[in-house]
Amino acid sequence: MAPAAEVSTNQQYQGDETRNGQEIGNNVNASYKVTVVGSGNWGSVAAKLIASNTLKLNSFHDEVKMWVYEETLPNGDKLTDVINQTNENVKYLPGIKLGKNVVADPDIANAVKDANMLVFVTPHQFMEGICKRLEGKIKEEGVQAISLIKGMEVKKEGPCMISSLISEKLGVDCCVLMGANIANEIAVEKFSEATVGYREDKEVAEIWVKLFGTPYFQVSAVQDVEGVELCGTLKNVVAIGAGLVDGLDMGNNTKAAIMRIGLREMKAFSKLMFPSVKDSTFFESCGIADVITTCLGGRNRRVSEAFARNGGKRSFDELEAELLQGQKLQGVSTAREVYEVLSHRGWQELFPLFTTVHKICIGLLPPSAIVEHSEHTPNFLLVEGSAEYY
Repeated sequence: MAPAAEVSTNQQYQGDETRNGQEIGNNVNASYKVTVVGSGNWGSVAAKLIASNTLKLNSFHDEVKMWVYEETLPNGDKLTDVINQTNENVKYLPGIKLGKNVVADPDIANAVKDANMLVFVTPHQFMEGICKRLEGKIKEEGVQAISLIKGMEVKKEGPCMISSLISEKLGVDCCVLMGANIANEIAVEKFSEATVGYREDKEVAEIWVKLFGTPYFQVSAVQDVEGVELCGTLKNVVAIGAGLVDGLDMGNNTKAAIMRIGLREMKAFSKLMFPSVKDSTFFESCGIADVITTCLGGRNRRVSEAFARNGGKRSFDELEAELLQGQKLQGVSTAREVYEVLSHRGWQELFPLFTTVHKICIGLLPPSAIVEHSEHTPNFLLVEGSAEYY
């Protein structure tokens, strides 16, 4: 895909402007049309990144649709209307212009009907319902998808990754994008990295790399969908542990220990579930870098710290509503989902940190148990061959 003439990311999207002799918004040579399914904090930042690139790359239609779960703002205005009028998601990403070529649409079927590149970025617990709504609504051929969603569905046979759910329900290939990506920092164009995980088609992965990549958002691709996706999912459980340490004022040494143990358990769990997962993936942005940034500054850490400071007497649900103003935690639900897998297989002792975090979240253990219990040495012999993953 040859880049078009240089266009500033802040260029205004006007129907009478031209690019290489073509009208902006009417790129007749474009092959790819993008829809972002989701419009929260990270979804809005993703739309901003993508919109800046569709104006530059001749292979893409300029317009980027963004499906918005419609909400009524305190002043009575519809969120979708405000986004389209102000070019800003005033609820989930205030103060940031998304790009004049971002068009918010509250009708999910209409938002996706012409797209052949679908970007999914919603809370993971809503994805099964969203996929059901989209069945039969997307184009029949040539559609590619990518998931920026951190989480998984748990079934009796084991975890079902969100990328697999999308592929199975919609019949499309689905890559993933994960990394050390605190959305508000990317929104103001502070340097960040991310990792695209792909299954087989490297050319498709490179298209996603070009669609997301900017000078301040560097993207690389690795052939390891499950590894990349599980890193993005499991690090939120580790961040809950890190937040508990902060809330109990245990210090940086303890927090570093929790992060190390957490990364170890992330690797072990991933490789037990999917033997194809590569060791090298844990050294990508989606791995150790994401663990670090989420444990230092993510929303899961923040709410978990408040939980510990309140002695576990206020629920995560209550604190989420108070502190996140409509955004959703992923760590608590992911900890529960991971625990379901562990308990089904009798692996709780193999994963003391994951097990302890879940039990603290549901009130079976006090916040202080984050260190008391994670110090226990797991019995590696419980699962044949598991010790090699540690």
